[in-house]
Amino acid sequence: MDLEHLKSLLALLAEHDVSEFKYEDDDQSIRLRLGPPPATVPPMGAVQVAASAPLPVAAVAAAAPAAAPAASEDAGLVTIESPMVGTFYRSSAPDAPPYVEVGAQVSKGAVLCIVEAMKLMNEIEAEQSGTIAEILVENGQPVQFGQALFKLRV
Repeated sequence: MDLEHLKSLLALLAEHDVSEFKYEDDDQSIRLRLGPPPATVPPMGAVQVAASAPLPVAAVAAAAPAAAPAASEDAGLVTIESPMVGTFYRSSAPDAPPYVEVGAQVSKGAVLCIVEAMKLMNEIEAEQSGTIAEILVENGQPVQFGQALFKLRV
């Protein structure tokens, strides 16, 4: 893929407000992301705040849910998030069965759902093996970048 082709892809993504694009075939693979990389939240054990230092707003937002009593219920659960803005679909077609149901065992790389963005059907795959504990989005609903889609018990 040449530089001009990459520039035109980036311009098209920016024009249509798409934050991430991934394409693979037998010969090449490309993943483009516009804007800053997604924020990562360190595990709660790794957060250390000095008593005299002011607490940033992002740290307060990340620490607040962990203080809730339900935190022990979330132990062993991994949240699978949408990598893009689009429409969430549980199956490949309206008359097809859903890819997964609550309680289903999935392996790394298994297709969990589709997020449609700009008429492109993007398969969302499990990043690790586990059991689907919860499906957080209704079929056909719009989703945002980083929105939780599934809870996976690992």
